[in-house]
Amino acid sequence: MPRGDKSSYTNKQKRKAEHIEEGYEDRGVGEQEAERRAWATVNKESGGGKKSGSDVERPEP
Repeated sequence: MPRGDKSSYTNKQKRKAEHIEEGYEDRGVGEQEAERRAWATVNKESGGGKKSGSDVERPEP
């Protein structure tokens, strides 16, 4: 997965990042910086995107 790929995020995380980004832009932060800060905030709060299939916890036998 290339750097910057947002496909592993949930729709809720994407909506949240968009909302946070708009808030930063309203305060005069540049578009790219606002996007960077928004995704950093989402990652901090949620721990990042969804895990890949190999990282999913499996029940013990």
